[in-house]
Amino acid sequence: MKDVGAIVELLNRAHLGFVEVSEQIPPSRWKKNPAKGGWSAGEVVVHLTMVETTVLGFLREELSKRPRPHSLLERIHVPVTLVSRRLVKRKSPIPLDSSLIKARQEALEAYSAARNRTLKFIAEHSSRNLAAFRRKHPFLGSLNLYDWLRMLAYHEIRHTKQIREIGKSFEK
Repeated sequence: MKDVGAIVELLNRAHLGFVEVSEQIPPSRWKKNPAKGGWSAGEVVVHLTMVETTVLGFLREELSKRPRPHSLLERIHVPVTLVSRRLVKRKSPIPLDSSLIKARQEALEAYSAARNRTLKFIAEHSSRNLAAFRRKHPFLGSLNLYDWLRMLAYHEIRHTKQIREIGKSFEK
């Protein structure tokens, strides 16, 4: 079994940073796209909420199955820390549902609730070996479930940077 304390700490630190940066976007600009285009802050939060919910759903699904052995080749993947970098922009494999965009406070509360469900999942399964279960990521390769949980934090860090960029675009 792996000590999940470091993963929980990473998820909490990433989330705290994201919420802090997001709260700096004025409510009047929350749903406005930045000057150079791209997602609004509200759209970023919807995306993160949708990803967190989707990932948690298939983590639960994987744990309902029997773990199977994976070859070395099947275990090769891109390091999940690279997700936090904004060097390469990727189109989300999960289409954005713009009908879910809410006002800043409501959006952040919905996203925090999704994160709390993830933390509860980790607590519920802390005695299981999540490394025995794997699922393919659309860009990174086959990740074990610990990697998936870390990926959520690095994904949030990536979008924290995006929210900062959105805020700076309004200053110009």
